[in-house]
Amino acid sequence: MADLAAGISVAMVALPLSLAIAIASGADPATGLVTAIVAGFLISLLGGSRVQIGGPTGAFIVVVFAVIADHGYDGLVIATFMAGLILLVAGFLRAGRLIQLVPEPVINGFTIGIAIIIATSQLMDLFGLTVAQVPAEFFGKLKALWAAKAGLSIPALLIGGLTMALIVGLKRAAPRLPGLIIAVAVTSAIVAIFGLPVDTIQSRFGDLPRGLPAPAIPSLNMERIGELLPSAFVIAFLAGVESLLSAMVADRMIAGRHRSNAELIAQGAANLGSALFGGLPATGAIARTATNIRAGGKTPVAGLVHAMTILIVMLIAAPLAGYMAMPALAGLLILTAWNMSEPHRWPEYLHERRSDQFLLVVTLVLTVVADLTVAIGVGVALGLAIRLRRRLIPPSDWKPPQR
Repeated sequence: MADLAAGISVAMVALPLSLAIAIASGADPATGLVTAIVAGFLISLLGGSRVQIGGPTGAFIVVVFAVIADHGYDGLVIATFMAGLILLVAGFLRAGRLIQLVPEPVINGFTIGIAIIIATSQLMDLFGLTVAQVPAEFFGKLKALWAAKAGLSIPALLIGGLTMALIVGLKRAAPRLPGLIIAVAVTSAIVAIFGLPVDTIQSRFGDLPRGLPAPAIPSLNMERIGELLPSAFVIAFLAGVESLLSAMVADRMIAGRHRSNAELIAQGAANLGSALFGGLPATGAIARTATNIRAGGKTPVAGLVHAMTILIVMLIAAPLAGYMAMPALAGLLILTAWNMSEPHRWPEYLHERRSDQFLLVVTLVLTVVADLTVAIGVGVALGLAIRLRRRLIPPSDWKPPQR
């Protein structure tokens, strides 16, 4: 009964988040629900953590948006499918502990960078701006938004601001209540009742489907595999790192111990399953896992109930979800980005080694101004070099050849 109650509570948190993450990623909102149902079910069924909750997360927004822009949605499905295979291989080869060796400043740097990108991507909906084409490049996006500032919508800004205020207020006053869904429901109801000129999911994307799509194997060929392999590795890396970080957080909360390789295999199966149903990449979600533990979740049954609850909502109440206001979802994601950046830890970073601070800043800047692939590659390489230097490895006795 405790797992049943916890699963339903987590589903009420995951429902608006899944929709908002899919929209911010440039995908159809229904794909977020599909991912939460299929991938969330498989992660709980097969995972190495007893209380892990999986689904679409904010960390993937940047990567997913870029893949869809460059290769189309079918390209994202293929990349997700390939990432699932990579994670399965990594799990079977017992590589779970290797991912834990990624330097913490690199993880902190790209997480804060992703949070900045997510927050800026939501400014258009929060302020109700109209921009014909929002550039993917960070500074170009800010320039386009500033140029459209004359189109500021006061109703949209009020709805977004009220949503954020309600989420924060409910979290402090009644932390056990599903504040996200309550806040979004209240402000979306205000939009519907008073007929405010504010975009909703239904007005922008049409009606949500009532059920899961039929599974289909992605169309693979060597050319597409070569194009999408770098994106697949980034998706697999993010899924592996975030799921293991979430599992470690859960271990501290329940005084337990997860199985890292089983967790990687579960993430691989979940991403394969999500791709077969046309969903998004998925991983363990730290915030939803913590919500599950606080709500009384003890076993993987809570995660299975969470996925089935979202499916029931999709089958029965999909039209109601269409009334969710876009500024409300934008406010939700901006708060999600703020929490992702872990502002309570910023003072700690000021007291770390200079080399760790440098590594964090480099990864953060590259994530924002370049892309996540470059940021991770450079960050991990620099982290390895710094780690070797700290170990005082003696210089090589290699001498240049005489020529």
